[in-house]
Amino acid sequence: MNRRDTLTLAAAGLSAPLSLATAATDAGGARVLRGSFPIAETGFDPAQVSDIYSRIITANIFEALYGYDHLARPARIVPVIAEAMPEVADDWREFTIRIRPGIYFADDPAFKGARRELVAQDYVYSILRFADPATKSPLFSSVQTWGLVGLDERRKLALDTKSPFDYDTPLEGLRALDRTTLRLRLKETRPRLVESLAIGDLYGAVAREVVEFYGDKIMEHPVGTGPFRLGAWRRSSRIVLERNPGYRKLLWQAEPAADDAEGQAVARKLAGRTLPLVDRVEIDIIEATQPRWLAFLNGQHDIIERMPPEFIDIAMPGGKTAPHLVKRGIRGKRTLTPDLTFIYFNMEDPVVGGLAPERVAFRRAVGLAMDTEREIRTLRKNMAIPAQSPVAPNLTGYDPKFKSEMSSHDPARARALLDLYGWTDRNGDGWREQPDGKPLVLQIATQPDQTSRDFDELRQKNLQAIGIRVEYKPAKWPENLKAGRAGKLQVWSLASLAAQPDGQDIFSRYYGPQSGLQNIARFKHPELDRLYLQMSRLPDGPERLALFEKIKKIAVAFMPYKLGVHRYVADLMTERVVGYRRPLFWLNWYHMVDVLPGSESPA
Repeated sequence: MNRRDTLTLAAAGLSAPLSLATAATDAGGARVLRGSFPIAETGFDPAQVSDIYSRIITANIFEALYGYDHLARPARIVPVIAEAMPEVADDWREFTIRIRPGIYFADDPAFKGARRELVAQDYVYSILRFADPATKSPLFSSVQTWGLVGLDERRKLALDTKSPFDYDTPLEGLRALDRTTLRLRLKETRPRLVESLAIGDLYGAVAREVVEFYGDKIMEHPVGTGPFRLGAWRRSSRIVLERNPGYRKLLWQAEPAADDAEGQAVARKLAGRTLPLVDRVEIDIIEATQPRWLAFLNGQHDIIERMPPEFIDIAMPGGKTAPHLVKRGIRGKRTLTPDLTFIYFNMEDPVVGGLAPERVAFRRAVGLAMDTEREIRTLRKNMAIPAQSPVAPNLTGYDPKFKSEMSSHDPARARALLDLYGWTDRNGDGWREQPDGKPLVLQIATQPDQTSRDFDELRQKNLQAIGIRVEYKPAKWPENLKAGRAGKLQVWSLASLAAQPDGQDIFSRYYGPQSGLQNIARFKHPELDRLYLQMSRLPDGPERLALFEKIKKIAVAFMPYKLGVHRYVADLMTERVVGYRRPLFWLNWYHMVDVLPGSESPA
C-alpha cells in the first residue's frame, strides 16, 4: 500500500497494515471474526429498531422460537427455542408452541446475580412490547397483522386512557399456559404465521426485568439467550460481540441438499462442533467505500459483505473472483438477494403526495425519467436486475414475466405527462412550475458519502432532462430514517430486504395502517388494504397468487414508490472463513462460521 492508502485507513479509524495470517486471532489466541458495516447502527432493542445493521446485531444476541437451516436452499424453517413445529388447530387460528427448558439469558446486573431461565411468558411480554404505545415500535403493524385476539383492544385502551399498557392481565390471543407452553389465538386464519415467528432479529425473547432495569437506555443494553452478547460499543464507530459464556450446549447442525456439493463439504467439516465457533465478532462502521475495501485488502477484516459496486470490476469481474485475489487465498460469492431499492414519495406532502391525477402523473413522470439501466451499468457494475414490482426474487409471488413501467426510461413520455397535467414552465426560466403556478423544487434527502453523491448526480441529470429542479438535503442515514418516519422528508431513496419467504411482507410498505412505519411513504388505498388482509387469510395457491397481481398493479399505477432494482450481492472473504453462506431471509450467521488461525485451507 502507498502512503495515501495508509492515510485513508487512518482516517477511518483503522490501524496500519497487518498480515493476513494474523487477522483471524488476537494476542490471546481467541478466534475473532472481523468485518464492517457501511451504515451506522441505531441501537439494539428488537422492538424499536428496523434498520438492517442494528437488526444484524440483535439477530445474534436474541433468539426467536424458530429460525432457518444455515445451508438449506430453498430455505427451511427449523425449531430454535421451540421443541418442535407448532401444534396447529382451528383452521390455522390456534398455535401451541412448547419451548425447550433449561435455556438461560446471558448474565446481567438486571437479574441481581441470579441465573435467569427463559420461560414462555418472556415471549408473551416481548410480543406485547410491540403493541405498547410507550415503546413506539415502528413494527407494531407487522405484529398487528397476525390478528392476536384482544391485542388491538389492549393497545386502544392504553391510547384512549393515556394509561400504562397492561402487561399483566392475561390476553386471550397470547398466553403462557405454563412455564414452557405458549399459545397464540388469532382472529383470522394465518397459514404462514410460523414465518413471522422465525424472524429472530425481531421476535427474540426480551426479559421484562432488563427492560424495566434500563428504562430509556434499553437500546444500549441488549440481553438475550443467543450465542453472543454485546461486549463493547462505540456508537457509529465499532461494535464488538463476545461469546455468551452461559450459552447452552448446542452443536453445529445443518442439512444442505444432497446435490449441494459446497454445502455438503461445509457440513462434513463443521458438523458436531460446539456453537458459537468463534469467540468474538468485531464490526467497524466504515461509511466511505474506499477505506472499507482497503481495510479488507489490508487484512484488517476477514470478510467484506456487500462489496462496494465501484470495486466489483477489480474484485469479481464477470462474477468470478479476480486471479490476483485468488492467489492471496481470497474467494468471492455472488448472490441475487430478495431485496428492493426504491425512491419513496411522501404521500402527505402537498407537492408530490396524494391520489389526485396530477400528483399521480408527476410521480410517474419522475419514475419514467430515471435511467435504471444506466444506473445498473455504470453505478452498480451490472450487479442488479430491474425491479418490475415490489416482490423480489426468491419470494412467493415473484413473477419474472410481470412487466411494468417501473424500469422504463422514457423522458419524452415523462415530459408529455407533465405537460398534460399542468406541470409546465410558465415563466420561461427552463424549469417547470406546479399546476397552480407555484415554484417547483423537488427536495430529495440523501447522505454525505461518495456513493450517495454518485447516485444523486445521475438522478439530478435525469430530472433536469424533463425540467424538474432538484435540491438535495444531506444527513446521516439514521437521521434520515427518523425524519422519514416522522413524515418530514419529501423524497428519499433506500432499500428493503425481505425478512421471510412470503412476498406479502413487502406489501406492508403499501398497507395503510403501516403509515409512518414500514409504509414510510404513508400511502393509503382502501382497495389495496382490503386485498392485503384477504391475502393474509388465504392458503398458498392460485387464488392467493391472483391477489399478488392485483396489488402489484395498484402499486405500479399510483407509484408511491419508484422501484429501482433487485441487487446481486458480492461477498469476499479470506481462506480462513469457513462455513459462510449468504442468508436469504435471516440475519444470524456469526455463530455458524469458523475463522481458522494461520493459513489452514477450508473444505
